[in-house]
Amino acid sequence: MRPLILLCLLLNWVLTDIQAQQKVIPLYPGKAPGSESWTWQEKELFHQPYQSKLVYNVSQPTLTAYLPPAATANGTAVIVAPGGAFHILSIESEGIQVAKWLNSKGVAAFVLKYRLVRSLTDDPVAELAPKMRDFKKLDEINAPVVELAIADGLKAIEYVRSHADDYGVNPKRIGIMGFSAGGTVTMGTVFNSTSANRPNFAAPIYAYMNALKNQTIPADAPPLFICASTDDQLGMASHSTNLYNAWIGAKKIAELHMYEKGGHGFGMRKQDLPVDSWIDRFGEWLELQGLLWPEKPSGTTSQVTLKQVMERRKAAEERVRNDWAYFKKYETENKALTAVAAGEKRVVFMGNSITEGWKRADSSFFAGRPYLDRGISGQTTPQMLLRFRPDVIDLKPAVVVILAGINDIAQNTGPMTLEQTFGNIVSMAELAKVNHIKVVLSSVLPAYDFPWRPGLEPAEKVVKLNNMIKDYATRNNIVYLDYFSAMVDNQKGLKKELTYDGVHPTLAGYKVMEPLAEKAIAEALKRK
Repeated sequence: MRPLILLCLLLNWVLTDIQAQQKVIPLYPGKAPGSESWTWQEKELFHQPYQSKLVYNVSQPTLTAYLPPAATANGTAVIVAPGGAFHILSIESEGIQVAKWLNSKGVAAFVLKYRLVRSLTDDPVAELAPKMRDFKKLDEINAPVVELAIADGLKAIEYVRSHADDYGVNPKRIGIMGFSAGGTVTMGTVFNSTSANRPNFAAPIYAYMNALKNQTIPADAPPLFICASTDDQLGMASHSTNLYNAWIGAKKIAELHMYEKGGHGFGMRKQDLPVDSWIDRFGEWLELQGLLWPEKPSGTTSQVTLKQVMERRKAAEERVRNDWAYFKKYETENKALTAVAAGEKRVVFMGNSITEGWKRADSSFFAGRPYLDRGISGQTTPQMLLRFRPDVIDLKPAVVVILAGINDIAQNTGPMTLEQTFGNIVSMAELAKVNHIKVVLSSVLPAYDFPWRPGLEPAEKVVKLNNMIKDYATRNNIVYLDYFSAMVDNQKGLKKELTYDGVHPTLAGYKVMEPLAEKAIAEALKRK
């Protein structure tokens, strides 16, 4: 049973319908060279014991493109190679979720399905389990396919580089990252490439190195980001430390993150351990390399711009320590407000980035009206509750429109239950009513996933929270503002034509929200 238990740590797949919506790119025009006689077809299987889908029998390698919004794209691209012992692909936590996180940073991502060892049955997990008892024999079985998979990795780099203009990518900012066997593919491309198809940077994550025959470090070797866990159950921690030492010994750029706990195959899974934040460390490393910021005409990020970015980050970190609720955000504006005029029906919009972005997207909605936008990007309900007095009560509005909860579900300030979120929303409503302020409680906008924290499956949580808010509003004679019904798609996400990232509205989205908000405000003013 031990190999099965270890194998479980490798598997965390949930193929989503989103994948089918991305552009799938065959790497070769016909049969892939070296496997022309392969006649089997790629398959998916929902594996009941792990409650997961897996991909196996890949014979025609492909890339699936995940592109960031044009407005946030920075010209960097990463090819993502999932792991699975060259028999299966952990396509979700080591592929799709990583790609979506990269998109949130403005990076184009291409998930690679490389060629795999053929499974003779429709239970590839059961076939693989006994093979993992002896890695030496497994390496012998995998050896011919490892070479083909590395060729697929090199072909992927060539493809993205030759089609860079089509995807808004700088051909000098193309990297590759891979997990476990995907890490083998990643380092195989580095060791076996030429200057024409060598990645500009690479990130082997708990890579398996023993399957690589050639480990000669090229003279123009790219920078490496290396990450693994000391308690790797498959004994691969040393593969990462040895690789780091070799890179540093060759006087090449490398960064190593070795976590005490996390096991093998942690990918984007959440275990409530420090290893959960490894992807953020990767983002910081990309930033340090100048790969997350819009490129200059020369193709590089200026030191002044990078310095400014670092200063802004430092300021943000200081604010978290010294002004967690961000009282200072609107302090000056609040002090400059004149007293409420006779007959004025002042309205405060309290919320997060969806509210804050509203005024930027459509300033005309707020112009000429007694509407005050008090949204702060990224905020959760505990932060809003703390600043509710200075940013709402003290402004003496007739109505407050509260739109909150999505960042709680995204765990922006840590895990929260829906009941805790709902309690904070109720507390804001009660504070408003005690101070003779009419309340409009908004539904949370639909969200299928979070680009900055993929895999939390927010769709059903949003529905449940909205039901709680609506029920409370009905029982307490409070206006319920239903954005959700007007903006939801058939996956319980935000309609594509109304958003640029699946969470935040575009101008078209705000145009849907505005008449609904005005109607709700008018209704609230009528109520006693």
